[in-house]
Amino acid sequence: MPEQLVLCEKPVARLLLCHGAGASVRSDFCLQLAAELATQGIEVWGFNFAYMQRTLAGSRQLPPKMPLLVAELVEQIRQMATDLPLFIAGKSMGGRVATLLAASELLLAQVKGVIAFGYPFHPPKKDSWRTEHFADLKRPVLVLQGERDPFGNRDELFDKSWPFIDLNWLENGDHDFVPLKKSGLTQQQLIKQAALISRSFIDARILEN
Repeated sequence: MPEQLVLCEKPVARLLLCHGAGASVRSDFCLQLAAELATQGIEVWGFNFAYMQRTLAGSRQLPPKMPLLVAELVEQIRQMATDLPLFIAGKSMGGRVATLLAASELLLAQVKGVIAFGYPFHPPKKDSWRTEHFADLKRPVLVLQGERDPFGNRDELFDKSWPFIDLNWLENGDHDFVPLKKSGLTQQQLIKQAALISRSFIDARILEN
């Protein structure tokens, strides 16, 4: 069942966050992100996929196939309150799951949009793109991507575009939004920037609806 990750005063929207493949929804990254989103008036809820729950209980498991994860996400959405506009989001693999749902017939009407924090466009050093479903997206998708992300960096994506994808770059960031020290930036700054852009995206979607 989803749980609220951080307290949020006077929220304008609710966001259901999916974790990445190797860390739970209470990872440092997810909690930092949830805190920054909360300062932007976005109430963040999260959950662990079943395989991660078993891993946390001591029986380490790999993620199952995507259709099973999509089905789990649908069940989690069904448990969310409907008093605020709902957005779904994910870190890395979680973002892929959220976009797959947004491109499927299983998508629930209350979902207003999708946010991907570090989308895994392809496995590192492999030319195997995970973008085929983008053509079927039924909701706008915001992608926040580090410029140095090995799962899809700025040089690889400079000439690519998709109608429903709003791709925003975080300067010098890697897959976890960690910049090089010489940049003078910090991970916290990039996470804060991602939260600010997320609020603008959410505001625009709410106005459209």
